[in-house]
Amino acid sequence: MLSIRCPWCGDRDETEFRYGGQAHVDFPENPAELDDAEWAEYLFIRDNPRGLFHERWAHTAGCRRWFNVVRDTETNEMRPEKVVP
Repeated sequence: MLSIRCPWCGDRDETEFRYGGQAHVDFPENPAELDDAEWAEYLFIRDNPRGLFHERWAHTAGCRRWFNVVRDTETNEMRPEKVVP
């Protein structure tokens, strides 16, 4: 079982959370100008690295807030994402 640290509630069981996908995916600047292939790329194509990966998680069974973490895809070790001003 994976343990996830909510920044507001502390360590909790993974069953309390919902995975939100890759973090830092920017919405297209001019969405009306995208063709079907470009929309498909935006909606479905994500990185799949071996190693560190920035992810979004929601604490659905707790405070219901979204937050970012950095997860090592090889070990599943998770740590809070450092925010750079």
